[in-house]
Amino acid sequence: MYSEDFDDANAQERGDDVYSRQVRAGKRTYFFDVKATRGNDYYLTITESKRRIEKDGRFAYDKHKIFLYKEDFEKFADTFKEMVDYIKANCPVQEQTGPGNENAGEESGAYKSDISFDEL
Repeated sequence: MYSEDFDDANAQERGDDVYSRQVRAGKRTYFFDVKATRGNDYYLTITESKRRIEKDGRFAYDKHKIFLYKEDFEKFADTFKEMVDYIKANCPVQEQTGPGNENAGEESGAYKSDISFDEL
């Protein structure tokens, strides 16, 4: 869903999505959704979705959602950048050793990312 998919005024009246982006990162997908309240105010939801396989072989998704309100944007962004900078400075990115190892560092706790947070 992108902003051109919505009539902005109607979205605000209904409390619907106004603008959305997604970031695929290995087994996870992050959804960034700007939503409008009925009072014509915007807020951001960030959803992490991780695919897992059930015992019967079906796929299921674990989802975790954060609601971020505009009065908290600056504090959140400043702290988020500080944390990302700290990780980049103190825990080098692990290189892939072969095909199919897109999450190789995940189990050992090593930091690996193919996301550029500067683009978000």
